[in-house]
Amino acid sequence: MVGYARVSTRDQNPDSQTDALVAAGCEKIFVDQASGVLARRASLDTALDYLRPGDTLVVTKLDRLGRSVRNLKDLAQWLQDHGVGLKAISQGIDTTTPGGRLFFHLLAAIAEFEHDLIVERTQDGLAAARARGRTGGGRVKMTPTKTQQARSMYDQKIYTVREIAETLGVSRGTIYRHLSPGTGGS
Repeated sequence: MVGYARVSTRDQNPDSQTDALVAAGCEKIFVDQASGVLARRASLDTALDYLRPGDTLVVTKLDRLGRSVRNLKDLAQWLQDHGVGLKAISQGIDTTTPGGRLFFHLLAAIAEFEHDLIVERTQDGLAAARARGRTGGGRVKMTPTKTQQARSMYDQKIYTVREIAETLGVSRGTIYRHLSPGTGGS
């Protein structure tokens, strides 16, 4: 059994997690001090490299392992594909048992269903807004007239891109995007 603990900040102490992992029988424990939203967590990557078929990855709670339900589901699938079990001590989940796998997949399915409902409601809301003539996104800053003016100022080679941007009330990046590719200037 291999343990994994994570605390979000340097101020937090992982001792309660590591104590629970030792009590659960973990022979090796990996600890990250990183936010759960980070895509890469060094100790988790090291733990995943360390695991072998027949091992079990143990966490105190599922939220210590995954950034999101989808991420957690992907990690669980990766573990299953590599013959590694997953245990979450406080939630009583143990994917090395048929009941544990069922419970985990039910939780993941419910979370995925909830996500799909949110997407569906968002799409319905956008469609209703479009039907009323409203469209999303920011207002267009570069009208065709402004684009022609920017091109004319740029071609005169008197104005810098910064000056053109300030004159038209847009960013330099906007000017660059509206000038034809391959033009220089600053």
